[in-house]
Amino acid sequence: MARLYVVSGPSGVGKSTIAHAILDKFKDSIIYSISMTTRHIREGEIEGREYIFTTVAEFEKLISEGAFIEHAKVHDNYYGTLRSQIESALAKGINVLLDIDTKGAQNIKKNYHDAVLIFIAPPSTDELRQRLLKRHTDSVEVIEKRIHNAIQEIEMSSTYDYIVKNIDLEQAVGECEGIIEDHMNNASARA
Repeated sequence: MARLYVVSGPSGVGKSTIAHAILDKFKDSIIYSISMTTRHIREGEIEGREYIFTTVAEFEKLISEGAFIEHAKVHDNYYGTLRSQIESALAKGINVLLDIDTKGAQNIKKNYHDAVLIFIAPPSTDELRQRLLKRHTDSVEVIEKRIHNAIQEIEMSSTYDYIVKNIDLEQAVGECEGIIEDHMNNASARA
C-alpha cells in the first residue's frame, strides 16, 4: 500500500539534505512531491526541481479551485502541495515524500491517516541560528523571524509520529531511512 511520508522542521535544520538522502536510498519505491511556492527562486535552484514557482495571483486562484491538499503562508510566501500530484502517485501505488511545514503536515494527517510524520529538530535554537547565518541567503531580520517561527514549529513536534534530532547529519539520515524502511517492510508484510 502506498503512503505519504512527511518530513518537517524549522528552516535550516537540514530537511532538504535529509529528504535527498531518503530519495537516493529509496529511488525505486518513493518519489518526491514538489511543492508550489510564491517565493523567489534562489541561486542554484531549478524550476520544477526544488519547487514549482508561481505568482501570488495564480496561487490564490488555485486555492479557490481547491487544487491543494495543504497550503500555508510561511515567511510571507505561499507554499502548497498539489492534490493532483499526490492522488496520481498514490493511485499508481507509489510512495510519496513531502518536505512541508508543521501546519501542512497536520492537514496531511487529517486527510491521510496512515501518513508517517517525521519532525527534524535542531540541536538548539542557537545552533539553528548559526546554520542560517552560514547559508548567507537571508538578512539578519529574516533569520530572526525564522528563529521565532522555529520555536513555534518545535512546539508542534509532539504531534508527529517521530522526532529526529539533527545533531549529526549522517545519524539523522540513518534514523529517517530506518523509519521509512520499517513502514515499507510492514506494509509489504501485510500485503
